[in-house]
Amino acid sequence: MTSLTSTAQATSAFDTALQAAPTTALDRHRETNNSAAVTQELSSRIRDSGVEYLYYQVVTLTGRVVAKVVPAKHLLRNLDKGIQFHRTAISDLQCNRAGELLGGGAQAAEFTGMPDADSFQVLPWDRSIGSFFCRLYEPEHRPENGGSILATDPRGLLLDTHRRFVDETGLTLRTGLEPEMSWLGEKLNVKVRPGASPAYHLGNLELMRPIFKRVMEYAGAMGLDMIEGDYEDPGQLELNWMFDDCHLTADRMMTYRLICRQVAQEFGVKASFMPKPTTGSMGNGCHHNFSLWRGDENVLAEPGRRELHLTETGQHALGGILAHAPGAMMIMASTVNSYKRYWDTGLFAPNCINWGMDNKTCTVRLSANGRLEFKVPDASVNPYLSHVMLLAAMRDGLKNELDPGAPDNSDSIPGSPAETRYLPRTLGDAIAAFDQDAVIQGAMPAEMASLYRDLKTDEWARYCAAVTDWEKSMYEDYLP
Repeated sequence: MTSLTSTAQATSAFDTALQAAPTTALDRHRETNNSAAVTQELSSRIRDSGVEYLYYQVVTLTGRVVAKVVPAKHLLRNLDKGIQFHRTAISDLQCNRAGELLGGGAQAAEFTGMPDADSFQVLPWDRSIGSFFCRLYEPEHRPENGGSILATDPRGLLLDTHRRFVDETGLTLRTGLEPEMSWLGEKLNVKVRPGASPAYHLGNLELMRPIFKRVMEYAGAMGLDMIEGDYEDPGQLELNWMFDDCHLTADRMMTYRLICRQVAQEFGVKASFMPKPTTGSMGNGCHHNFSLWRGDENVLAEPGRRELHLTETGQHALGGILAHAPGAMMIMASTVNSYKRYWDTGLFAPNCINWGMDNKTCTVRLSANGRLEFKVPDASVNPYLSHVMLLAAMRDGLKNELDPGAPDNSDSIPGSPAETRYLPRTLGDAIAAFDQDAVIQGAMPAEMASLYRDLKTDEWARYCAAVTDWEKSMYEDYLP
């Protein structure tokens, strides 16, 4: 029979062991969420705004948003416990061609999504609903790695990668995106004169007025400082917001996509981020404009110089981006359809690995003193992973003082004298380039790199096995 003394001693020993156990990343996040300042502020905001339900949002590897909805009265519980998701949700619960669930299978452990308190938003189209972005962790019951950072969390990876970059270099990456996208619907069709472009035409912009006004209204309510926009190709709008630290820009890109989907539903049209909607049309890019800052100083430009120039620090960072552009293509141009942008020549999508002074045909353009524009990413890109790749490439360029070479002043399209080497031209080529780039692979945890590659390899295999309308028109009646 166990004595009260021995029971008390065992309990005391257990408490001591518990107190001595190392804290995990999940523990630290929980501690932040449970602080009085956080719980009081969030409780007050939710109460005062009339929010009744909360979305707990997770960004997947492919850049989609998955979520659970919980009544807001359970806020404190979720700040402490988080939300549980099936592990393969991070890979869209995608099965490969053999029917295997990628990312761990049906029996895989769940992961814990912990809301980031400072990401709280109220949905302006339904103010009874609020939302959080979550960081992801291994469930704390797992004996081998419970409470550790989930290796396949793209949003968490950017937050940690940027923090390490700042610690190592003293520099902050600030970015602004150009999210081109297509709005599709019968009432949005425009007539284009042969050989002309509908870009910038006020009449076309007026056609889109109800849509861009609603998008900008919602975006402003959700913290995006909208600055300008234009009409570019049939149905194509580009609406921009102010640049900021890269992790904030990535969050805002995800929010912008959700806003566009909502506005499309309200107007009975379709909002598409497909990189190449139709043959011969402009592609939907997502150019990344970026600069590096030390405090309030942009280190890519020298104070007082008005002519276009790039500092030595900027050249080394650029050298890294160009060196690793092929290896990063699987992330920057992440779908089969992405590569259609690069086959249509003369439409401002890059083909060659080069840079230029205000040259819109180059992979990277020095668009203004202190600002570089990376033109490879498209509208379907996962903005967290694209920024991780930029940071990894620039870090390598800075560390090894990589030389970007001389700027290209010609039209760098296939067959031009300036052509040096191509970017990958298909998703299959991009997968091979990724396999050959240790810096790009090393920017991801091994589990993430393997899973992301599996997703893209399966996508490429499915495409290669599919019979298209083009093939039918070419070959169905070809012989005899």
